[in-house]
Amino acid sequence: MPVPEEEETLLPLAQRWPRASKFLLSGCAATVAELATFPLDLTKTRLQMQGEAALARLGDSARESAPYRGMVRTALGIVQEEGFLKLWQGVTPAIYRHVVYSGGRMVTYEHLREVVFGKSEDKHYPLWKSVIGGMMAGVIGQFLANPTDLVKVQLQMEGKRKLEGKPLRFRGVHHAFAKILAEGGIRGLWAGWVPNIQRAALVNMGDLTTYDTVKHYLVLNTPLEENITTHGLSSLCSGLVASILGTPADVIKSRIMNQPRDKQGRGLLYKSSTDCLIQAVQGEGFMSLYKGFLPSWLRMTPWSLVFWLTYEKIRDLSGVSPF
Repeated sequence: MPVPEEEETLLPLAQRWPRASKFLLSGCAATVAELATFPLDLTKTRLQMQGEAALARLGDSARESAPYRGMVRTALGIVQEEGFLKLWQGVTPAIYRHVVYSGGRMVTYEHLREVVFGKSEDKHYPLWKSVIGGMMAGVIGQFLANPTDLVKVQLQMEGKRKLEGKPLRFRGVHHAFAKILAEGGIRGLWAGWVPNIQRAALVNMGDLTTYDTVKHYLVLNTPLEENITTHGLSSLCSGLVASILGTPADVIKSRIMNQPRDKQGRGLLYKSSTDCLIQAVQGEGFMSLYKGFLPSWLRMTPWSLVFWLTYEKIRDLSGVSPF
C-alpha cells in the first residue's frame, strides 16, 4: 500500500531513500577504514612491485636495484627516504575509490540478498547464494570504481620513481586523471579492469560472504546477539578469508595498472592478466603471487574490522536495520 505524500515527507531519509542512504553510509564507513589503514596498503603495493621480472625486457635497472626489504623495512624506508606523510600518498583517490566501490558493492549485495535471491522464512541465507551475491557485488562495485583505483596505484608508485631518479608523472590526483584520459582516452581509465574485477570478485566472496555467513550463523546458532562482539568476530574472519583469496589477483592487478604504456594506452609488459600471471610465476616463482600478503592481511583485517563496526553502528544510528 503506497504511503501518502504527506506521511512520506515525515519519514527518516533512510526509509525514504534506502539504497541511496546505504550507499552514503557505506561510503562514510569506508572512508574511516581507509584513512586508518592506508599506510599498509601503500607498503603492500610497493612490495608487490619489487623484483618485477618483466621489467628486464625494457632494460629497466629498477629490478636489480630494488631491495627485498620486507614489510617493516619497506614501511620504515618510506618514512626515512620520503617522509612520514608519504605513507598516505594516494589516499585521496583511494577514498574516492572506496566511496564508489563500497557503496556499489554493499547496495548490490543487499539488493541481491533481499530482492533477487531472497532469504528463507527462518532468515537462513544459503552459502551458495551468498557466494554468488558477493562475487557479483564485487564485480559491479569495482568496475564502477576502476578509474579511481588506477590513479591510486599509480600515485602510490610516484615516491619510488623519485628515489630512482625518474621524472614524476603526475602533479596530483586531478592531473593524474587528466593525463591518463589524454593519453589513453576513456579506455585508459579502465586499464587493468579485468584483473581488477577478478580480484574484487574473490575479495568480496571472502569479505561479504564470510561476514554475512559468520554473523548470521552466530546470531542464529549461538547465544551471541546482534552486537559489537558478533560484528567484530565476523569481520576478523572476513578479513582473513578475503586476504587469502584476493592477494594473487591483487598482485596481478597492481602490476598491470602500473606498467608503462604506449600512445594507444596498451601495456608494454603484459598482454593480459593471464600473461602477467604466467610471467610472474615463471620469472619469480609461485610465491611471487603472495608478495605483500602480510601487509595485505594486516591491512585487510583492521580495515574489515573498522569498516564493519563503523558501518553497523552508523546504520543503527540512522535507523537502518543491521546488515
